[in-house]
Amino acid sequence: MLKKYAVLLGISISVSLLLLAMQVYPGGSLSDKDSVGFVWSKNFISNLFAAKAVNGADNPSRIWADAGMIFLSASFALFFIGFSKKIPHTGAAKVIKYLGSGGMLFTFLIVTPLHDIMVTISATLFLLSMFYITVFILKSRLHLFKVLCITYLLFFYYTMYIYGSGDYSFLPIAQKIVFVSTIVLVLGLEYFTRKEDFEHLGTTRRNGE
Repeated sequence: MLKKYAVLLGISISVSLLLLAMQVYPGGSLSDKDSVGFVWSKNFISNLFAAKAVNGADNPSRIWADAGMIFLSASFALFFIGFSKKIPHTGAAKVIKYLGSGGMLFTFLIVTPLHDIMVTISATLFLLSMFYITVFILKSRLHLFKVLCITYLLFFYYTMYIYGSGDYSFLPIAQKIVFVSTIVLVLGLEYFTRKEDFEHLGTTRRNGE
């Protein structure tokens, strides 16, 4: 039972810890250093990871945010490993398993001073893994997930574009939308898809199956 709901449990703990971190964040954002508390439309989640808040105060949210990212990264890694077992194509399954789960190490490292480069690496690996998943979703009969996956990828790509462009006016909101939609999509794929949904797409036999 615990194994079956490990992804859900891990994400639930992660979200709870991150919400707690937001509650205790002292204040300050890129656009307003004198703001009080965590402002959803102005603060980045990364503000929670620094030793000092943007307003210069000691940041008690850091320990909770770091713990939240540990659970989130581990939960997503479990998702990619589990979902790869549903894919009948050996090569694609390995990409999803190893790049997806491996990318979660870089996702956790965004809490370090290497934040910017870690965001780029983790996002690239995550998007590549999700692209492979989307290809198989599009070939399946899971019509709702076809729409969700395509919409998700397009918005994620758009968010990375505005991140790279340096136009941060909308980025804090876009970041929250990507964060929430990632969790929703991962949980949907984890618990509402089955290995049988993809069996007819196999072109190679997986080892041991």
